[in-house]
Amino acid sequence: MSEPPSPARRAAQAVDALRHGWPVQIAGAPLLQPVETGFGELSGEAMLVSASRAATLKLANQRDAAVPRAPVLLRGAEPFDLAAALAVADPALDLQTPLKGPFKALALDWDDQARGALELARIAGILPAFLVAPGGAGEPVHLEAGDIAAFADPAQLVIATRAKLPIAEAEDAQIVAFRSPNDTREHVALVIGRPDPERAPLVRLHSECLTGDVLGSLKCDCGPQLDAALSAMAAEAATGGAGVLLYMRQEGRGIGLINKLRAYRLQDQGFDTVDANTRLGLPDEARDFATAARMLDLLGLRAVRLMTNNPAKVAALQAAGVTVSERVPHALPDNPHNARYLATKRDRAGHLLP
Repeated sequence: MSEPPSPARRAAQAVDALRHGWPVQIAGAPLLQPVETGFGELSGEAMLVSASRAATLKLANQRDAAVPRAPVLLRGAEPFDLAAALAVADPALDLQTPLKGPFKALALDWDDQARGALELARIAGILPAFLVAPGGAGEPVHLEAGDIAAFADPAQLVIATRAKLPIAEAEDAQIVAFRSPNDTREHVALVIGRPDPERAPLVRLHSECLTGDVLGSLKCDCGPQLDAALSAMAAEAATGGAGVLLYMRQEGRGIGLINKLRAYRLQDQGFDTVDANTRLGLPDEARDFATAARMLDLLGLRAVRLMTNNPAKVAALQAAGVTVSERVPHALPDNPHNARYLATKRDRAGHLLP
């Protein structure tokens, strides 16, 4: 007889289910059908959404929707089919479907499970919205509320392989790939020079940005930051030091590519980057810095000079046991397309920018 799946594996199966549009059931809660990826003739009397999305639906004056960052269970005048539920879930569709509701917030007595479901949706990169106990749903994937924490445990991360990778800035660079048994995201480190235990390397935690790193987007400063970090690391290596770029697969500050592009669409409507994320019902910061600390540990690096303007990165690495001997500023000039974005990072996210 085979052993039952581990908590982390159950959570991984639930994430996969949400991406495919299959329901999940967290012990102690009703069956939950993801709205965005759902298919077929499904309908339900209630929906689960985040508090920030409930606020945009004008529910914040109701007691059961008034707690910030809490899940909200709501009911409409009519049952929700998938099309109606998607219009409720996606604020980018508000201009197309402005007349929604009325909605009533309901008492929620499975709060931990609801929070877990919204976190699973974020990990899966889909909208954090579910039909609750819909008719016609298939067999769900079962898990416990505590399984999600096990899924995110950075201790599962291991080095999968490494190889030489000559790049324009450093022909003797080495790439190291990391993998977790339950997570499909594969992080990498680019090591430039030879790290010396007596000299803390220059380190940059860089979160994946397809639009900025690859396509040259002017809406952010990610591409220029990446290029400047590699140049600085090559210069460090030329003087006997070393540089390490941690390239983290956490697009859109941890909300995923599709949701990041949804946030861009909201920015086109006038919202800043923080408000765009929260209107989607997602955190404005959901990156996993504990995994970065684990990567440094696997590379044998206990102390670093960190290239960042974000004090939260310094605090997160230090909390995970990494000594940050110096914060190295990493500010670049703005342009007409990203000036507001950089100002928002400074004024609302606490980044130390000029």
